[in-house]
Amino acid sequence: MSWFGKLTFGSLGLFLGGPLGAVVGAAVGHHLLDKREGELPGQQRPLQQSEQAQAAYFVCIFSILGKIAKIDGAVTQNELAVVDTFIGSMNISETEKGFAKQVFNEAKNSPYSIDDFAAQFYQINRGQPAVLISFMDVLFRVAAADGSLHASEEAALTQIQEIFNISDQQYNNIKAVYFDDTDKYYKSLNCTPQSTVDEIKNSYKKLVKDFHPDTIVSKGLPEEFTQFATTRFREIQEAYEKIRRERGF
Repeated sequence: MSWFGKLTFGSLGLFLGGPLGAVVGAAVGHHLLDKREGELPGQQRPLQQSEQAQAAYFVCIFSILGKIAKIDGAVTQNELAVVDTFIGSMNISETEKGFAKQVFNEAKNSPYSIDDFAAQFYQINRGQPAVLISFMDVLFRVAAADGSLHASEEAALTQIQEIFNISDQQYNNIKAVYFDDTDKYYKSLNCTPQSTVDEIKNSYKKLVKDFHPDTIVSKGLPEEFTQFATTRFREIQEAYEKIRRERGF
C-alpha cells in the first residue's frame, strides 16, 4: 500500500478529514506508526489524489465492517473470525493487516455511523460507479463468509445501497452472486432468463470491462483488493459460459 508509508503523525491533519480521517488518525496513533527517519517535525508527506482514493477504500471497508459487526450491540467471536479471515486473505504485510484490524476496532467504537462513512466515500467516488459497485461487492463477499445474511447486515447494506445510488436491480444481482438464487448466473450478468441473447452479450461485455482488474486499478481500487475484483471477473465469465452453453449461442 503505497499510501500506508505516508501515514505519519505529521500528516494526519491533512489525511482525508471527516469520519475516515478521524478513524485513521486514531488507528495510526494506537498502531504506533511514527515519522520516518529524517523527516522534520511538522513536515508533511501529503497523499496524492489516487492514494487518497485508495486509502479511503481501505479505511472505509474496515470502518463499515466494524460498524456492521456492532450493529446489534455486541461483536461476536464469529464476526471477528470472518473479518480476521478476510484480512488474512489479503496480499499485504503483517503490519498492514494489524492496521486494518485497528481501523476495524476504532470504527466500531467511534461515534460515527455507517451512513457517515458511506457518505464520505461516496463523495470521493461519486463519479466512479464501478468503484462503488466493487465496494458493495466486497461487503457482500464478507457478509457471505459465514453462509448467511443476517437481518442487521442486510439493513446496513441497503443503507449503503441508497447512499451509493445503486439500483435495486444491481443490488439484488450482487446479492444473488453470494446467496443461493435459482437465477444467480443471470443476475451475475445483470440479466434475467427472459433476456435476449444480444442483451446478455452486451451486458457481459460491459461487466467484463468494468470488472477487469486493470480497469479497477485505474479507477482507484487499491491493488490489495484487485484479487476480489479478479474473482468477480472470473465469476462473470463463468456465468456467461454457463448461460451460453445452455442457450446454445
